[in-house]
Amino acid sequence: MGAQQVADRFAELFGARPEGVWAAPGRVNLIGEHTDYNDGFVMPFALPHQAVAAVSRRTDGVLRLHSADIGGGITELRLDDLAPGGDHDWTAYPAGVVWALREAGHEITGADVHLASTVPTGAGLSSSAALEVVIALALNDLYDLGLKGWRLARLCQRAENVYVGAPTGIMDQTASACCEDGHALFLDTRDLSQRQIPFDLAAEGLRLLVVDTQVKHAHSGGEYGKRRAGCEKGAALLGVDALRDIPYDGLDAALARLGDEEEVVRLVRHVVTENERVERTVALLRAGDPRAIGPVLTEGHASLRDDFRISCPELDLVVDTALAGGALGARMTGGGFGGSAIVLAEATDVETLTKSVEAAFAAAGLTAPRVFEAVPSAGARRLV
Repeated sequence: MGAQQVADRFAELFGARPEGVWAAPGRVNLIGEHTDYNDGFVMPFALPHQAVAAVSRRTDGVLRLHSADIGGGITELRLDDLAPGGDHDWTAYPAGVVWALREAGHEITGADVHLASTVPTGAGLSSSAALEVVIALALNDLYDLGLKGWRLARLCQRAENVYVGAPTGIMDQTASACCEDGHALFLDTRDLSQRQIPFDLAAEGLRLLVVDTQVKHAHSGGEYGKRRAGCEKGAALLGVDALRDIPYDGLDAALARLGDEEEVVRLVRHVVTENERVERTVALLRAGDPRAIGPVLTEGHASLRDDFRISCPELDLVVDTALAGGALGARMTGGGFGGSAIVLAEATDVETLTKSVEAAFAAAGLTAPRVFEAVPSAGARRLV
């Protein structure tokens, strides 16, 4: 997705060159699923797939939006009319960011925006966060707001939570805004402290594949919200601010205190063990042993499948087929109920594993999956 191409289309649409072009990536979460809204640990990295936006300021209180990826013309919105719950189209994401910035006291007087994205939608790769962050970064630069990446991520999360109505955590927006090329981001979602962990699998003869099952999911759906509410119930029953506060070595005692709250027990067990898996993965990577994270990824899938119950037959098929074919580890990634799985494999096994997964889907009568290599890439930035 060339910056020049996006800028040229902007000029065609709006009759003038844009003031700039910005990009924000999608992400893959290596480990740490559904821990972010529990004040826990996550470890995403940015993809080369990105949302690109050409943007110029306006002074008349109007926001004009156009997408190269969705049919239709220019959508025109008045800033004073922006309100949560009033927009159920794709435009809710950029409009929500403008609303969040204005709610936070930043003087935004309007914008013309043309967007194009290569982040697959509904695949659990944070296409919505990429869209939000690229708008936030562009307006931050154009209006000289001086906001750091983590603060932009907070505003984008507020846009998605309140304006769009999706109860997501902070991970996706922070990954898009703050990841670095060749690294995974070890993020503490409680205080937003970050550590960039070197993650160069190619140098070790390894590859990480993303398998998009083509089963779409939506974060604003009810099941995601139910899991979050169940986690909050567990924290309340255990008398802690968030499930992050339950130590791994105190898990059995905590579960015993929950009694017959079977659903809550499963949710709590996943979150506490997943936090430990993130810390274990960080330790293994820092020790220079990336192959050893394979079983940790697989453990994470079992927990998401059996305790959090957010996998689906297609995701399980990817994981089971990859492991049977010799993969070092595999798990679903993202919010669940569809989307993508990741597969850690020796570089020499990639072609065979890809063909095995494709054959398994064909034999099951499923839509062919999309398989590609996940390469840790740069976070949001200005291109032009």
